Amino acid sequence: MPTATGTSHEFGWRAADFDLEGVDGRKHKLADVTGEKGTLVLFICNHCPYVKGVIGGLVEDGKALAAEGVRTIAIMPNDTDTYQVDNFDRMKEFAQEHRLGFPYVIDRTQAVARSYGAVCTPDIFGFDAGLALRYRGRVQEMRGSTPVAGARRELLEAMRMIARTGKGPEDQVPPIGCSIKWRRS
Repeated sequence: MPTATGTSHEFGWRAADFDLEGVDGRKHKLADVTGEKGTLVLFICNHCPYVKGVIGGLVEDGKALAAEGVRTIAIMPNDTDTYQVDNFDRMKEFAQEHRLGFPYVIDRTQAVARSYGAVCTPDIFGFDAGLALRYRGRVQEMRGSTPVAGARRELLEAMRMIARTGKGPEDQVPPIGCSIKWRRS
């Protein structure tokens, strides 16, 4: 399975707006999910072993962060014509199976993933209260697609720091995951 590491915009870049269909039957815009103290935009999918390895932690972190004023949204960017396992019905199943406590939406055109510069799943974008990019790191240390037992919860720590200070950590390890499955033009 090909892997990619996330790189994109400079810190301070403002989050791009979106209007995407969620598995809950609603449309979700950036303004709908903006947290008082921060916003976490995750690019994930249903089939990637890296996502499967961290999804439990992402759900826990999302719940903890919501209580601290940071809201989360997960966006599925893959080409569902080629990767049926990531289709909308399977997204609904995935959200239910993992009890996602945040919106899970589909980027059918892949325009949002491109505007964010997302390259892999999971790909993490942590924003401050003013929607300026402050975190582009990983969830936590991994061995392959398996989280290292007892490893620091880097994403959780970073977003708590952002919520408290408006600044992200100086040292950030880029995320690694499955490459986004782009549509062929």
